[in-house]
Amino acid sequence: MELPQMPELMGLSLLLGLLALMATAAVARGWLRAEEERCSQSARQKANGFPLSKSLGSKKQKQHQRIRKEKPQQHNFTHRLLAAALKSHSGNISCMDFSSNGKYLATCADDRTVRIWSTKDFLQREHRSMRANVELDHATLVRFSPDCRAFVVWLASGETLRVFKMTKREDGGYTFTATPEDFPKKHKAPVINIGIASTGKFIMTVSSDTTILIWNLKGQVLSTINTNQMSNTHAAISRCSRFVASCGFTPDVKVWEVCFGKKGDFQEVVRAFELKGHSAAVYSFAFSNDSRRMASISKDGTWKLWDIDVEYKKQQDPYLLRTGHFEEAGTMLCHLALSPDAQVLALAIGSSIHVYNTRRGEKEECFEQVHGEYITDLSFDITGRFLASCGDRAVRIFHNTPGHRAVVEEMQSHLKRASNDSTRQRLQQQLTQAQEALKSLGTLKK
Repeated sequence: MELPQMPELMGLSLLLGLLALMATAAVARGWLRAEEERCSQSARQKANGFPLSKSLGSKKQKQHQRIRKEKPQQHNFTHRLLAAALKSHSGNISCMDFSSNGKYLATCADDRTVRIWSTKDFLQREHRSMRANVELDHATLVRFSPDCRAFVVWLASGETLRVFKMTKREDGGYTFTATPEDFPKKHKAPVINIGIASTGKFIMTVSSDTTILIWNLKGQVLSTINTNQMSNTHAAISRCSRFVASCGFTPDVKVWEVCFGKKGDFQEVVRAFELKGHSAAVYSFAFSNDSRRMASISKDGTWKLWDIDVEYKKQQDPYLLRTGHFEEAGTMLCHLALSPDAQVLALAIGSSIHVYNTRRGEKEECFEQVHGEYITDLSFDITGRFLASCGDRAVRIFHNTPGHRAVVEEMQSHLKRASNDSTRQRLQQQLTQAQEALKSLGTLKK
């Protein structure tokens, strides 16, 4: 075998070396170009006043910052009976209250604000509100004073009552001023509801243990009630301010009378009567506007309507007028609202609302997935025209068509028994108004 000659070997080596040098030079030029670009970019960032660490952050950090800036989407809900959606809060709404004069709706949320809405704007395209800031805390419950010149809130962190006075300005708006001192802390368990008597004589607070406190307007405790219900789920003051009632783990609703003297001085709280008939815990209840009717909802899957216009001091017991079935109540806590005339009952469970006619005990409307969160409060306005609910960042206002239908049925029944022309004329006028309201909403049955 012959070996290659020396000149040929040297030529081959030189060729390979030249190729290697060319490849090394190309790689070096690419690295230098990238380094120059990086340096110039850093210089521009420094000149613009941006820290290098932020501009040169990883893609994951940029994506995280972008996601964090995105606001949560508002839950969308539409229905033919939806009159309005009030959407000024930036946090979830926990409570609302209609003023006694029917002009305002107060709402409180965890965005540290209370908003006051005008009810006359419900059917308008724009819904304006006035804002009261809750400093260093947020309100979980809100109630108007009887004269509509103040409202009271329960503070989440402070765990006490705070009063805000409403002062009307020359431009028609209001200035909201918190009183210098909050009420003293007295409850040992979370407070689940508050109320102000329509007479303005006392305030009620109820906690989730078995305690109800009766306060005067100066923040002094007048009386402490032990409900003996193992745990409370709800308590409220009757519209006439005569009674305070509570419900809880036991299958009854207990009612007390708050007694005052002829000169307006507090005397005592005495046991009045009980609503007995449920077979399981009672979630909630409500009084009618005239305080002659009560409605209750229980874990046993039934709701009941009661006649409480009795003389309990003569040992008369309330009368059970109607029992309706609501099987969903056996699965989770329910909220209840009773129309001012006690003709319509609304039940909220989860994010849905079910509306019943109390005369017939039949379900007339059902609104599914009304809010993006569980419903926290449910209430009729004082006229009975609207039903309001809250749960996420919006309040939804519904037309009370079952209420109009109930008026039509009642007036038609009364007209058959009317004995004189003036009575028939008055009944016919009310009947016509209710029929026109149903016709305007497209729900009048022919």
